[in-house]
Amino acid sequence: MTTHPMDVSPALNRRTWLTMTAWSAMILVGCEKRVPYSFKGLDLTGAIFGRSFSMTDIDGKVRTLSEFKGSIVMLFFWFTQCPDVCPTALGRATEVIRLLGDDARKLQPIFVTIDPERDTEILLRSYVGAFDKRIIALRGSTAATAEMAKEFKVFYQKVVTGKSYTMDHTTLTYIFDTHGLLRLAMKHEQSAADFSGDIKALLA
Repeated sequence: MTTHPMDVSPALNRRTWLTMTAWSAMILVGCEKRVPYSFKGLDLTGAIFGRSFSMTDIDGKVRTLSEFKGSIVMLFFWFTQCPDVCPTALGRATEVIRLLGDDARKLQPIFVTIDPERDTEILLRSYVGAFDKRIIALRGSTAATAEMAKEFKVFYQKVVTGKSYTMDHTTLTYIFDTHGLLRLAMKHEQSAADFSGDIKALLA
């Protein structure tokens, strides 16, 4: 005996409708296209410079890029007597740490002085510590500083001002992924939100 569609129980019709609705929802979710993240910084993936460094911190310990694998490294070249750019960069690093929340434990900000003549270990410890003690300050000899700057294509030079001098320098911040690979260059004009957004994307 053939059952007419209208003879099927209401309960069975409802179960069939719910099943088809669930399948349709899963198909729609599976077909949904994810919008790729667009980095705010300059994408340097595959760069053949900025591959490594070796320089002492303010405690005299030699630090290398490889020891920070597993963390995002944020690298900036600066000097303590910089009137505006450098303190702004340090303040932004502190804000990035705040914006990252729990992910901040996977971030290592590193600041390299380009003025080792005046930036002593004592001065660097006091200056950087006033912002965030998680920031590592590196200081090398004049030759070591020049070598590291060359590896990272960083320009800097002494500019005489009266009886003293200041430093002109590159203001980019380099971002390394958790594998120790150079991935991004962030402009000084970019916000802490830009930095944290790109870092979260690399962590993802």
